[in-house]
Amino acid sequence: MNDNLLKDLNEKQRIAVTSTEGPLLIIAGAGSGKTKTIIHRIAYLIDQGIPPSAILAITFTNKAAEEMRMRIQKILSNFGLPISPSRAGKPSAPDGEIPFIGTFHSFCNKILRAEARRLGFTPYFTICDEDDSLSLIKEIQKNLEMNPKQFPAGTMAHAISRAKSELIGVEQYHESARGEFFPEKASIVYTEYQKRLFESNALDFDDLIMSVVVLFEKFPEVLEQYQNRYRYIHVDEYQDTNVAQYRFVRLLGGKRNNVAVVGDDAQSIYSFRHADYRNILNFEKDWPNASSVVLDQNYRSTQTILDAAGDIISKNTLQKKKRLWTKKEGGEKIIIAGLPDARAEADYIIQQIEGLREKHETPYKDCAILYRTNAQSRVIEEAFLENDIPYIMVGGVRFYARKEIKDIVAYFRFAMNEKDALSLKRIINVPPRKIGKQTLLKFLNATPLRENEGHAVSIFTNTINWLREEIKTFPPSTVIASFIKKIQYERYLEDGSKDPEARIENIKELITLASRYDTMEKPQGILKMLEDVALFSEAENAEGKKEGVYLMTLHAAKGLEFPVVFITGMEEGIFPHSRATLDPSALEEERRLCYVGLTRAKIRAYLLYAHRRMLFGSTQANLPSRFLSEISPERIERHSPDKNANEMEEYDPD
Repeated sequence: MNDNLLKDLNEKQRIAVTSTEGPLLIIAGAGSGKTKTIIHRIAYLIDQGIPPSAILAITFTNKAAEEMRMRIQKILSNFGLPISPSRAGKPSAPDGEIPFIGTFHSFCNKILRAEARRLGFTPYFTICDEDDSLSLIKEIQKNLEMNPKQFPAGTMAHAISRAKSELIGVEQYHESARGEFFPEKASIVYTEYQKRLFESNALDFDDLIMSVVVLFEKFPEVLEQYQNRYRYIHVDEYQDTNVAQYRFVRLLGGKRNNVAVVGDDAQSIYSFRHADYRNILNFEKDWPNASSVVLDQNYRSTQTILDAAGDIISKNTLQKKKRLWTKKEGGEKIIIAGLPDARAEADYIIQQIEGLREKHETPYKDCAILYRTNAQSRVIEEAFLENDIPYIMVGGVRFYARKEIKDIVAYFRFAMNEKDALSLKRIINVPPRKIGKQTLLKFLNATPLRENEGHAVSIFTNTINWLREEIKTFPPSTVIASFIKKIQYERYLEDGSKDPEARIENIKELITLASRYDTMEKPQGILKMLEDVALFSEAENAEGKKEGVYLMTLHAAKGLEFPVVFITGMEEGIFPHSRATLDPSALEEERRLCYVGLTRAKIRAYLLYAHRRMLFGSTQANLPSRFLSEISPERIERHSPDKNANEMEEYDPD
């Protein structure tokens, strides 16, 4: 064994790394080096003679997966273990070279590309993103003459997504919906939605995981094939798994039981995405003979910050108890400040940031402002603009969600999958071709067209046929550049788009991005690019290219860290959110969200509240958040810029 693999690990990390046989629960506190532990565990397995192709690591974001790939490549090359550094972590690499490291969606997509025909799909199925799904649901509701105000498409989409995340298929949903007004309507939409997806040879995000579970349960021989192949399974952020992901892990790992899950129940904040933190609390019940280890040494924050976060989370009843510790003893106290209103709150933040820049040379990029809802950012943005302070919004419009990008991607999706009616409807008149709704219906149903209709459709068809041949012949970046010229897309943007220069720059950026896939075989390069576009996560849109203060929601901050953190809007009804105040389980999640926000801070943390706040069109006067009074007084330093608020009015739960 290469002893150097374990040299830089603490005692509990070593236990997690070397406990390779049987189920293992790794409770990883905030900033405790969980990614380092997973990477060293994978390297240790390879050092013990386990083939890389037998090892699987699943995480929740492409960004996290990419970081893990880069780090595993580095550690394996440093210790001379068998891997091809130039191709580490690439899904295109031959079997046996590297472990598969990716998201649930990317791994399930990999399985379905190989097994799709068993479920009635072709391997070139389209992956629909959230916008595609919502558009399809709106179209179905329109055809069914369903009142969109009474049955909002977004609510329908959420209901269908929840059903799939809980592995409730169309028939089961229909049975459970009997006699219930909204569920019965949702059942009708769900049924038609799945029918239309199937006809288009398409799957949505939730289908990717649900379909693999169906595949494994319907075809035991397929399940056994993958069980035999992936003998050591790692799942990161296990507290964020839903029912479908949980069942998937149980099935895949059920033969050998070498399943290591990593997570922290105290950081489970995604119930709105159907995550069930009880999965991690029940792991030892679900997997008999499971061992566990708690990573409680923090490498990020000061002890004061950790203790303050611990004070807050300790009020939750359903949790695995732990106390994080660090060698960074002491540290700056948590600053709590009450301000007259939201603008005063923003001005106070500016004053503190500029003071830190002057006194400690703290750069803007070391500061982050976190808030519970996006609506809170407006006042902060206005204040920053007026004071010429640069800032970076995390969670703005995603690159791949921009119209011009979706247009070009839709052309390539349709070229690769002629059944993709969703993409066809998007591009049939982009740029305009005067193909009306009736002509489109005739085209879709292969009905004879009149001469003028046929000419327009013929131009479109010839363009698609040309594109298909180009895809077979040239690398992705070349094809995209040629295609944009052929359909004169830049002229189309210049003639009728808002801010055409920026949109054209985005198109050029797409060509640059496509060049990453130029070395792959044709047409696999285009197919892989389309997969990556579909699987790209909004949470990964933080553009770190410029200097600026980071602004983001508390949810978006998970997984990030900053020397200085401001949490704004610490008021009852805002944080905790008004929806949670009468629901004990929702309130516990709000408390976990506060814990996550506070543990993003490395050196300094500010918790701010306003006595009056204009939000959602009305002025609110809320009490300070109960979370503030849960922190022990010795860890707090109070600032009172509001002359009328020398003493903080504490939240009284009674």
